[in-house]
Amino acid sequence: MSVLSVLKERGFVEDLTHTEELEDYLSNNRVTCYIGFDPTAASLHVGSLVCIMALAHMQRHGHRPIALVGGGTGLIGDPSGKTELRKVITQKEIDENKKGLRNQLSRFLDFSEDKALLLDNASWLTKLEYIPFLRDIGRHFSVNRMVKAESYKARMDSEDGLTFIEFNYMLLQSYDFMQLAKSYDCFLQMGGSDQWGNIVAGIDLTRRTIGKQAFGITFPLITTASGIKMGKTHKGAVWLDAQRFSPYEYYQFWVNADDADVARFLALFTFLPLEEINQVGHLKGADLNKAKAVLAFEATRICHGEDEAIKALEASVSMFGGLDIPGDLLISSSIPRKTHLVINKKSVPSSSYNKDDVVEKVSIIDLFMDSGLCKSKSDARRLIQQGGAYINGDRVASFDQIIISEDIKEDEILLRAGKKKYHKIILI
Repeated sequence: MSVLSVLKERGFVEDLTHTEELEDYLSNNRVTCYIGFDPTAASLHVGSLVCIMALAHMQRHGHRPIALVGGGTGLIGDPSGKTELRKVITQKEIDENKKGLRNQLSRFLDFSEDKALLLDNASWLTKLEYIPFLRDIGRHFSVNRMVKAESYKARMDSEDGLTFIEFNYMLLQSYDFMQLAKSYDCFLQMGGSDQWGNIVAGIDLTRRTIGKQAFGITFPLITTASGIKMGKTHKGAVWLDAQRFSPYEYYQFWVNADDADVARFLALFTFLPLEEINQVGHLKGADLNKAKAVLAFEATRICHGEDEAIKALEASVSMFGGLDIPGDLLISSSIPRKTHLVINKKSVPSSSYNKDDVVEKVSIIDLFMDSGLCKSKSDARRLIQQGGAYINGDRVASFDQIIISEDIKEDEILLRAGKKKYHKIILI
């Protein structure tokens, strides 16, 4: 399957240019493509993930991605999708931000042996001379067409209007495309839907100046099922930098996804096969929560590594209880399948019981008391009443509850009192 088909099926593509020619180009060439990232902060955020994952898919299909850090354009600020003038940042801030972006992108892309490139448009934009630029580049742009571009409309209609410096942004981004085409044989630019006008302008400039066909793909603006822009929370942006947004917080962001978003997010933000993801659509309730755990684990693993994903899973299990992930659910995921046992087994006190002496005979209250999690039956009742008693991650709802066969998971029962006190019952 071609990479374009993969991107379409996984929900990445909103629009593209020259559909048939692009399909042929991608199918018969090792293509170099690029996406630009302006260094407006020291960290990218979840809102950038669609672009990053698209580059990763391109690389996995044998193509060469370029992540273009906008050290030059960052000095101006892209007006696309903005109703207000972006804050102008200093060169020192840009240099610091570039370091952070390099570190984050390296988790998603392999930059070794020419497999991907990390470039900075400051290396050519800051060397431009104004008069030659106007003469050689500016003459190819129609102001009439430019003011009709969606990237400018919002600013043109705003109270503050569009500044002249921002008006030049389309020319500079187009110049980037032309420069990458000349120097790196890069004839495919990708970006968010708000970049359509800039991408088309770059394609036109490339054709006019070097006489070659270039292509563009745009991605949809991702919103949650509730209509909120992807990556926005009550705490602000969901950063990819672990110092700004911890791996545990990152995991929780994904595990708390709306039910309606789970399958879509698995397709966009993990590399799990679509044939497995398509099985998630019919899941509900507790079964869907297990799919959410896989989503959270895989997204965290891709962004922060396997070790941090496991730590985040462990922390989540210790706080909220575990889930047994069925062996036939999203089988390509590396998530531990018995998440209620993810907690370090050596650190969890345990007791052994004869199964026949427990099932249908022992009450929850007695088990909490005998395990040492509660000092007395009244203490156990109080714990249940306060909602702090759990069995295998499920809250105990009744004083009269007794142990039944459904409570046994792999010959074990995991009890929890409060947030951090555990005891494992081993049945023999």
